[in-house]
Amino acid sequence: MTTFASGTTASNSKDGLTRDALTVLQPGFTGTTAPDWLLRRLGEGLASVGLFGRNIASPEQLAALTAQLRVERDDVLVAIDEEGGDVTRLEVRTGSSFPGNHALGAVDDVALTEAVALELGRRLAACGVNLNWAPSADVNSNPANPVIGVRSFGADTDLVARHTAAYVTGLQAAGVAACTKHFPGHGDTAVDSHHALPRIDADLSVLQSRELVPFRAAIAAGSRAVMSAHILVPALDPDRPATLSRRILTGLLREELGYDGLIVTDGMEMQAIAATYGIERGSVLAIAAGADAICVGGGLADDDTVRRLRDALVSAVRAGELPEERLADAANRVRALAEWTAAASAIPKAPPVTSASAVTSRTNGLNSSNASNGSGGTDGTSGTGAVNGTGGAGSTAGADGVNGTGGTDSSDGSSGSNSPNSSNGSGGAGGSGGSGGTSDVGLVAARRALTVTRSASYSPLTEAPYVAALTPVANIAVGDETPWGVAAELARLLPGTETGTFTGEDAGSSALAAAGARPLVAVVRDEHRHPWMAAALDTLLASRPDTVVVEMGVPQAAPRGALHIATHGAARVCGQAAAEVIAGQ
Repeated sequence: MTTFASGTTASNSKDGLTRDALTVLQPGFTGTTAPDWLLRRLGEGLASVGLFGRNIASPEQLAALTAQLRVERDDVLVAIDEEGGDVTRLEVRTGSSFPGNHALGAVDDVALTEAVALELGRRLAACGVNLNWAPSADVNSNPANPVIGVRSFGADTDLVARHTAAYVTGLQAAGVAACTKHFPGHGDTAVDSHHALPRIDADLSVLQSRELVPFRAAIAAGSRAVMSAHILVPALDPDRPATLSRRILTGLLREELGYDGLIVTDGMEMQAIAATYGIERGSVLAIAAGADAICVGGGLADDDTVRRLRDALVSAVRAGELPEERLADAANRVRALAEWTAAASAIPKAPPVTSASAVTSRTNGLNSSNASNGSGGTDGTSGTGAVNGTGGAGSTAGADGVNGTGGTDSSDGSSGSNSPNSSNGSGGAGGSGGSGGTSDVGLVAARRALTVTRSASYSPLTEAPYVAALTPVANIAVGDETPWGVAAELARLLPGTETGTFTGEDAGSSALAAAGARPLVAVVRDEHRHPWMAAALDTLLASRPDTVVVEMGVPQAAPRGALHIATHGAARVCGQAAAEVIAGQ
């Protein structure tokens, strides 16, 4: 076993320059066990490893993998891109047990966000992961954004800031370093940086009052790492994208904002960098600009990539293109974070949140402010679950309340004594939790995040429906491995449920033909961004006005259908929460 936490040289290490070049890399690999080349590089000075869905089969396997890495280097940083919600690696093949940022922002309960991040951090720590490339602090100010969307807490700057800080606090309380992203803010883009270089043309005053506010909050909360964005922001630097910009990483982030933690790049194989500068040149420019760690491995995951980047950094130092002191400073920041994670893992942790009532008790101080955004409970004190919606006449909202708009004579809007969520232990009039609370804080959060709009004639389904998934192309950050929708969850509640996937201009007519006379549930994702999807819903609703519509993206389009549910994300628990409402559970 080799340890370099203090920067000392072991007998089997390379020279100091080569060791520092390896230390600043965060590579990935393929397979569910560590390959020999990776273990060898850890012995030579590599200090970080990035994990992706391809590396994970189960919590037990992941724990064994990280233990294998630590046999070679006990202070290794094991990083992962685990945002919860749509972007999950821990549960890439089943869907996440935690709703994503947009759902948490829809609830707007910072104590709940902190509790979700804490529980997610516990699960990561239990598997040996100590650095999470999360949360996203991007303000989703452009509704057409193809890569952020539900990964953002929302479009309101202050809301994003307070939830970013809460997420950082919760995650790091579990001993897992947060990596707040994507600095200086990726929310106002219409291009995915996995494919090309996005550009944000906002002026400096807008950037200061919008994009940078959540990052200031993250820094104040003690975020141990910040990830740079591959975006061009001419008001900050007209020539180079943020990842390669000294003005942005050093001048703005380090000097103006006073950030002293680790700066990590987004994946260097993303086309915004790879297609314009190349990964070798890009990595050199990033370290020179002020980055401390180079993330690579989502697409390039082999020893040759590590060797190429190591040699590029060493050659740049020897050629005078990269100051050796800058590379050494970057390597020392990586080692400092490794020391923090080791110390944090030794600190006793608070007991986990094990019931809905426990979550409620942590939110009591916030109930009055949340109630101002929706319908409170009958006693006027419990508006926790009523954010962003209004109930029907006489409706009430409990701590597990579903946000919604009810009929004029019902309690269908917010969760009350007759609502689907009142059986979850926290719902019901007055909103205090009782016995029978769920042990899954993620499901509690997903239920509270729902925005439900019912027609006066809607009744919960009692027979198996046909679920038509109107499926867009998944962005690379989310990937296409992770299942989404409500069909699997509805099949548990209404056996015999069938489903099909539809896309393109004939999606609506094809879905109608497949459904036949069965009850119809249409599942969409960002309807407002896909004209074919909106047209398909037009076709469905014209023929079948009783159709249930579930929006699992950003609910920008107006609600329609006999029942409309906005889940604010496509995590598995979001689908479960929606299925419960559809089936009247």
